[in-house]
Amino acid sequence: MSTALGLGIDAGGTQTRWALAAPPGTIVAEGAVRGMSALQLHEGVVGETLSELASAALAHGRPARVYAGFTGLGRDVEPLRTLIGEPLDLAPDAVTVTSDIDIAYRDIFSPGEGYVVYAGTGSVVAFIDASGALHRAGGRGVALDDGGGGYWIAREALRYIWRADDEEPDGAWRESPLAIALFEQIGGAGWSHTHRYVYGGDRGDMGRLALAVAKVAGEDPVAREILAAAGRELARLALVMTRRHGPRPVALTGRAAQLHPLIFESMRATIPPATQLELRVSSGHHAAARLALRAAQRSQPA
Repeated sequence: MSTALGLGIDAGGTQTRWALAAPPGTIVAEGAVRGMSALQLHEGVVGETLSELASAALAHGRPARVYAGFTGLGRDVEPLRTLIGEPLDLAPDAVTVTSDIDIAYRDIFSPGEGYVVYAGTGSVVAFIDASGALHRAGGRGVALDDGGGGYWIAREALRYIWRADDEEPDGAWRESPLAIALFEQIGGAGWSHTHRYVYGGDRGDMGRLALAVAKVAGEDPVAREILAAAGRELARLALVMTRRHGPRPVALTGRAAQLHPLIFESMRATIPPATQLELRVSSGHHAAARLALRAAQRSQPA
């Protein structure tokens, strides 16, 4: 009997991570491709990215099952199951599709144990209760909220810079380390450059711009305040879940959460001192790969 393999996928706005798990749960291969969102399902990029991912994974072995977590997931998962399965030569019923926060939670806590606040390109808090039901708050998308995520941080920084330009339009931005760092990454200081970057790019482009905000936090008070405000936004998510389901430990995770210590420090200062709070690195693609492996093992004949 051939060894079963499970493929886990963690699709986010800035990157998509994948991993292959073999018995007894060992990660035997992993990698990353470009970011994608379930919101881009009909734009072609999702299919292209999944084909790239499949080629990379198949170089290490053919998975029997897939467990995939996607940001921006709606109710209709069937097209995604097909897009994931086709390049792997798997039927859709061999593919499980869920949210990215679901797999992040399962990597950090057991059901009923705690709350996971996830700050990537967007932001959300999740709790999987003892019965396995997923409860969440936030995660409404960057157009509405997602406070404290990478997109939000970048948007707040750009809002400040261009409002300041309205007040002093004669190049005052040259005195701002924040503006200099952002314009360097955008590719120019003119409004046309910002307009093209924001409205012609994608969520991942904006999420990556938050790196420039963190880079200058040591010398720019505006950047520091934006990062501290991000921490308060993420604390709000934890407090919402605590009011709904009672006090439990809280884990902060996601790439945006690790941008700068100010984010965690501000969150820590905002939530009650008695609340256990940890900054955790989530390997959701590992958790997803092991879930896929278990499903593959269950489906093998005795």
